[in-house]
Amino acid sequence: MASRMSVSWRLAARTIAAPARCSTSASAPRAVLRQQSQRRLYSSEPPRSSSGGSSKIKFWPFLGVIALGTAGYVALVNRRKDMPPAVGAPTPAAGQLPAPAKSTPTFSPDDVTVIFVLGGPGAGKGTQCANLVSKHGFTHLSAGDLLRAEQERPGSQFGDLIRDYIKNGLIVPMEVTVQLLENAMTDALAKGGSSKGRFLIDGFPRKMDQAHKFEEAVCPAKLVLFYDCPEDVMEKRLLERGKTSGRSDDNAESIRKRFRTFIETSMPVVDYYEKEGKVIKVDATAAPDKVFANTEKRLTERLGTKY
Repeated sequence: MASRMSVSWRLAARTIAAPARCSTSASAPRAVLRQQSQRRLYSSEPPRSSSGGSSKIKFWPFLGVIALGTAGYVALVNRRKDMPPAVGAPTPAAGQLPAPAKSTPTFSPDDVTVIFVLGGPGAGKGTQCANLVSKHGFTHLSAGDLLRAEQERPGSQFGDLIRDYIKNGLIVPMEVTVQLLENAMTDALAKGGSSKGRFLIDGFPRKMDQAHKFEEAVCPAKLVLFYDCPEDVMEKRLLERGKTSGRSDDNAESIRKRFRTFIETSMPVVDYYEKEGKVIKVDATAAPDKVFANTEKRLTERLGTKY
């Protein structure tokens, strides 16, 4: 009897002790979680135990983020200072803030006729434009001449930028070129005392974005005169011209860069306007007087005898 009671007592003791062991086991994860919750983010120090005192948040990472953000903002402001003004901005020399974007072009195609004159470097664009000016009263605006004059103008904001682009055979940012052309057109009309005029814009647009921007901001083009000439002929002409022109880009290295730039960026412009039915293509390999005779003939076919 005593033996049976001893067994029963031991079983009861184990039964009572079991919940205590389960309770101890369940409390372990909670203790780990409490320790993990005491670990501090954004701190280089190891976590403290529950008996190690209060936790303090380190603020140096926040200060680092603020410093980096400030430096980035200053860099962005400095870059924007060096950017050319948007189309519609005043003349760079005016020192005024850029004007807001225009919803309509400055000039109406009903009053102003614009003919783009395109062709590779040395194709003879300037010579043909001079003939059209003397015989038919056009106003000739050379994008290249305007840019070269601007880079030499005392106090020009963009002189160094333009000089570097031209020297390396690259295209000057369109905002500068478009604004110079608009200024020149405005001056020409003011001198003539009329709101009507006809312009030959030589060597422009050099890229599709220039074409779109000019037509949106200044005036839609009526036609494109494209003087087609092989590279070997153009290179020979440019090297000869370089002997007396004094131009920094009339050398073999710059000439070849200009050829590559023209093929990659300007020929798509010609192709675009050709699809629009606005291109007059003229063979520019002949003597200048023969090229001009062909130019007059083609313009008469498109614009009539009173162009």
